[in-house]
Amino acid sequence: MAGPTRVLFADDHTLVRRGVRLILEGEPDLTVVAEAGDGAEAVELARAREVDLAVLDIAMPRMTGLQAARELSRRLPDLRILILTMYDNEQYFFEALKAGASGYVLKSVADRDLVEACRAAVRDESFVYPGAERALVRSYLDRLRRGDGLPARAVTEREEEILKLVAEGHTTKEIGELLFISAKTVERHRANLLHKLGMRDRLELTRYAIRAGLIDP
Repeated sequence: MAGPTRVLFADDHTLVRRGVRLILEGEPDLTVVAEAGDGAEAVELARAREVDLAVLDIAMPRMTGLQAARELSRRLPDLRILILTMYDNEQYFFEALKAGASGYVLKSVADRDLVEACRAAVRDESFVYPGAERALVRSYLDRLRRGDGLPARAVTEREEEILKLVAEGHTTKEIGELLFISAKTVERHRANLLHKLGMRDRLELTRYAIRAGLIDP
């Protein structure tokens, strides 16, 4: 992408918008080109301006950030979207993924995570904060305990074992030790799993799981 990433930021609090602008414009590769006070205005501005990335608060008047994300995903499929919120809420996290967001950033740690999340989104990569990862693991394991399992796919039992251990946060080395296989074999199984599911990264796997009913939104 030539030049800095053009960011649209939407939040109904002026002070928050000022703070986020300061964070983003302190970076040479990011620039805020538009600000909106609600989701509907964000959609209008994104359609009228040249914008690469939309950063949306969830709780806004007229149209929420999630509603705006759904609309922007339909109208501007190449636009990258991040959700920035004060709510460390599992339900909102899953809804954000379904709405097409590339990541979910908490305002409480925006000074630490927001720039990294923006850059990941521009690279078409995911950003998942640690609390959300724990939520995914918990929901996935709860579904397994209920006996729902994975949807029918050409996935081996070994790959399912590795998927479970990856979701639990184990490293490649730890998985190899637990399953008595080499780290290279673990990596091969992980690659096969992603290939068979047509996934590139963990966030795409999460989206797949939601669509397939593996994770309850």
